[in-house]
Amino acid sequence: MSTDLPFALRQSLFVAGTDTGVGKTWVSTRLLAALGAAGLRAAGMKPVAAGADLTSHGLRNDDALALQFAASVRLPYEWVNPCCLPDPTSPHLAAARAGQGVDIASIKSAFDLIGTKTDIIIVESAGGWFAPIAAPPRSGEAGPTMEDIARALGLPVLLVVGIRLGCISHALLSAQAIRSAGLELAGWVANPIDPDFADRQDYVESLRLRLPAPLLSIPDLP
Repeated sequence: MSTDLPFALRQSLFVAGTDTGVGKTWVSTRLLAALGAAGLRAAGMKPVAAGADLTSHGLRNDDALALQFAASVRLPYEWVNPCCLPDPTSPHLAAARAGQGVDIASIKSAFDLIGTKTDIIIVESAGGWFAPIAAPPRSGEAGPTMEDIARALGLPVLLVVGIRLGCISHALLSAQAIRSAGLELAGWVANPIDPDFADRQDYVESLRLRLPAPLLSIPDLP
């Protein structure tokens, strides 16, 4: 294993984000490339994806395809993305509109199948930590969220923080929720998604002092 890759990244991880559009796929695919370059059998997984195109092979989501392409192991799309929903909206709405359930047991089965072919699995979340993935079973009850998938898989969590106004509170709340779920926060990645944000470095330092996990970076490949 390359010594340039931090130890915390040399394991299967659940990649969560402080919000939608903070760069979870960008981080996940770069990490997969680095793991593959280090000689490991590494594959990605997108358990639930909302927003897909209908192809001759069925529904396909761009993020899931990116993970499939970045992996060093070729796997069936259905393993990589066991729940693919057509509408680009919150998964619980997309699932309801498609008349489709989100079965966490089936997601865990796909994860276990991937584990038979790989050394490391990088699982990418959809949305933020508490993004709802299905309608409540009964009126007045809370439905399942991405946290339920993370807990079912039991992986350490890598938190992607999109550095922009408001991200400090989002990151601290996400970290608190991850630890409250009984999961390890392996580290966090600062993704500068707003190139015009003048306080970027000050925000990163503020988070470094407050988050209960190390700031990690993925080395650039040659």
